[in-house]
Amino acid sequence: MKNIIKYILFVVITQSYGQELNLPVWTQYLADNDFVISPTYAGIGDNLRIRANGLTQWVGIKDAPDNQALYADFRIADRSGIGVSFYNDKNGYTRQTGAKFSFAHHLVLDYYSKQYLSFGISYNINNFRIDINEFQPTYDNPVIDPSITDNRAISNNNFDVGVLYRNHGFYLSLNANNILEKDIDKFEGVEPSLLLNYQLYSGYVIQSVRNKRVEYEPSVYFQLFGSDKRSSTDLNFKFRKYNRDDDYYWVGASYRFLNDQFLKPLNVGPMVGVMKSKFYFAYSYQFTINQLSPYNSGTHSITVGVDFLQGISNCPCTKSRIKFK
Repeated sequence: MKNIIKYILFVVITQSYGQELNLPVWTQYLADNDFVISPTYAGIGDNLRIRANGLTQWVGIKDAPDNQALYADFRIADRSGIGVSFYNDKNGYTRQTGAKFSFAHHLVLDYYSKQYLSFGISYNINNFRIDINEFQPTYDNPVIDPSITDNRAISNNNFDVGVLYRNHGFYLSLNANNILEKDIDKFEGVEPSLLLNYQLYSGYVIQSVRNKRVEYEPSVYFQLFGSDKRSSTDLNFKFRKYNRDDDYYWVGASYRFLNDQFLKPLNVGPMVGVMKSKFYFAYSYQFTINQLSPYNSGTHSITVGVDFLQGISNCPCTKSRIKFK
């Protein structure tokens, strides 16, 4: 039992390190919302796109992480896009809120072979605090330290940068997040100052030969943290089908593992989504396959959204990779 408790504490702590200045990345990006991962996707598409996401981790474990986020991006002119995201996160006694403001520029490398290159940058602001109102006496510590008289809080600013290459249905995104070191004076000895992490996201949208309204999309997402060299990989697959009005539905699955434990997945689970008359809904369930599994019922993620204010661009570099024909 002691080993299980230690493991839970380890996972919660590492998740806290990884998520600060960012929400933890689970499957939100697979809800047809690549902007979650990279600012380079801002402005790709014909609409103002808004997505709201709610994610609850490890349901059944007290004070497990819970967060909400709102994303919006749209194109300005023919080759550029802007985006913004806001988030609220609760993890044990920690609370954080923040925002990202993004800009992307898209270039045509070759019109005939449909090769495009995009560059993006995000400015991040994060407010992090420890909520002492949640502190409770325990058997080992029956009295709360009287020197703790207010919430410990700090604000940080940072930047993300990224590049995206597209060729027909193929896409490859490379990103560096939190490129500046974090101010940790008030938390010295508790938190790492280096929050830099690298992300690679790649996949291919394959159009069915027999049915032009059907697509298959395998993808991979890799993340490496600069502080302690932790890394993980997601292997994903989606099936998407359109109707005559360009509405569509999709189903898929995701498999996440630590890169030094390929045969020991952290999470695995199904996903489903639908677009109807520009309104969007997606649900994802991730089951934790490790020593935490007897103590929780998995991680649940819901995404709702709407696309509106359609404005068709004269430049193909801002066309969505979905339904790329």
